[in-house]
Amino acid sequence: MKTFETLADLAACVGQDVAITEWVEITQQQVNLFADATGDHQWIHVDVEQAQKGPFGGPIAHGFLTLSLLPQFFDKTILVTQKRMGVNYGLNKVRFMSPVPVGSRLRGHLHLHSATPIEGNGMQFQWNVTVQREGSDKPVCAAESLVRIYA
Repeated sequence: MKTFETLADLAACVGQDVAITEWVEITQQQVNLFADATGDHQWIHVDVEQAQKGPFGGPIAHGFLTLSLLPQFFDKTILVTQKRMGVNYGLNKVRFMSPVPVGSRLRGHLHLHSATPIEGNGMQFQWNVTVQREGSDKPVCAAESLVRIYA
């Protein structure tokens, strides 16, 4: 965990790779629960038997499940001690470059692209997040994530 006392301390890291997360395993149970939560029950995600005969040789995680790991990645790697709250402000760009087979382990690489002061004694941070699958050279996801933190 990287700890920063103030928003300015974190902002001083613009242009740097700030953190690499621990590995997170993607299970079939997570995929099934995500399918239930979103209504996306496509067979490549939830029908293990059919997915084994499909193009990926087994079930794969939803792209949006992979994307939904971003808050966890931030929460487990970066702490600003002098803050009231943080909110997800959105995404500028997201790409899913390769599938995530169930049983894969993923981790996030967090690069701070910019920090901009905002009203309410806060700062908007743009993070370039790359999600890597263990054993693969090709990222599974890349996203520009906007996070607002208020002191």
